[in-house]
Amino acid sequence: MQPRSPSRTAERAAVLRAAHQTLDHGRLFHDPLAVRMLGADADELLGEFDAARTAPGRRRFRLFIAARSRFAEDRLAAAVARGVRQLVVLGAGLDTFAYRNPHEAAGLAVFEVDHPATQEWKRERLSGAGIPLPPSLTFAPVDFERESLGEGLAAAGFDPARPAFFSWLGVVPYLTREAVFGTLGYLAGLPGGAEAVFDYSEPPSAMTPRVRAVHRTRAARVAALGEPFLSYFAPEQLAADLREAGFAAVEDLDAVRLLARYADQCDGAPGERERRSTAHVLRIAA
Repeated sequence: MQPRSPSRTAERAAVLRAAHQTLDHGRLFHDPLAVRMLGADADELLGEFDAARTAPGRRRFRLFIAARSRFAEDRLAAAVARGVRQLVVLGAGLDTFAYRNPHEAAGLAVFEVDHPATQEWKRERLSGAGIPLPPSLTFAPVDFERESLGEGLAAAGFDPARPAFFSWLGVVPYLTREAVFGTLGYLAGLPGGAEAVFDYSEPPSAMTPRVRAVHRTRAARVAALGEPFLSYFAPEQLAADLREAGFAAVEDLDAVRLLARYADQCDGAPGERERRSTAHVLRIAA
């Protein structure tokens, strides 16, 4: 992203989550604040989806964005049931979990980590939408590529001696491999233990020609926004690297298997011909 500017890819993800509420009625992932977070431009931002309401590729991508959030929040709920009381949202963007936190009464503290410019932009959006900041939320401004995540979280009051859950969605593809594994190394070394959910993409060479063409278009678009794709991973090698880094549990779902998990709530995806996908959501635990 550009210095002192908010993340435009974060806004794009927010638009897709909101579109899921309006076009798919939030069946897969219910987020009552998603549309409000778009502010006064909501109708304009969502307008492009009306013309492409039934476009299969766009619908599948929208459902994948919704499904990765649903999966992360399902895993978080299971962690809270086991006693976890710290959630860290890495690269929070316009994510709304902290403002509809169903575990607040149980004592779940939420730390939103993001670039300072994006957090300032988000605060303006929240204020404009009339969404209050809950007492369970703490902002932790950190630039993933230039600052220490540990230092930023420590300054925000995060307790590394207590177990924590990390939600890291829509961020990894925009980081270098070194930055990704630097963050993963921090998680693996937390004395209280950590569980995390993040998403990633396989290299373009693993994609079908049709998917590769779509990916090239998307890559050019995000690069023009100053937020290029910087990292790709092969599933088998990534799993091996994660275990070597100290993660005993590694659960990897490509988009086809992820959507199949919620098939009764997202009719129309995936299609019969789609046996696998190069977009993945991964859960790890140290």
